[in-house]
Amino acid sequence: MTGMVLTVGNTLMGDDGAGPLLAELLEANPATGWSVLDGGATPENVTYVVRAEAPERVLLVDAADMQLPPGTVCRIEEADVAKQFLITTHAIPLDVLIASLRETVPRVTFVGIQPAVVTFYGDMTPAVKAAVEGLHRSLLLGTDPDDLPTVAERHDQTAMT
Repeated sequence: MTGMVLTVGNTLMGDDGAGPLLAELLEANPATGWSVLDGGATPENVTYVVRAEAPERVLLVDAADMQLPPGTVCRIEEADVAKQFLITTHAIPLDVLIASLRETVPRVTFVGIQPAVVTFYGDMTPAVKAAVEGLHRSLLLGTDPDDLPTVAERHDQTAMT
């Protein structure tokens, strides 16, 4: 299977740089079966690269406000992407980006990382940095991102504790 990790985020906005940090880690230490493309704050500007590479699947990774503890990593169901889970630092909504990717990519999985701080010139928090490093390790180990818990599952786990 060929997959592409498409990261989204702005490194000048604290924890919103989670996606680009994952891209850096994957470029330095690639995960088998995955290529990586950093879409930055305007991922719509690199969709032509995704179309040209024609991967079987895309893993889209971005900071997402899911109302969970900072550093929580969750899969966000496509139906929920348009809801208020997203940090609004991007030129187009991610649900529009996903719809565009689906025109040529059979599988698109969106993974969000809960930020603590999204502010200009802020540093990435340790919780988010650790979460990105953990996601990188799981990709290196061959873990399927579809096995990550969804936002709803995380909220259920949080409510039970």
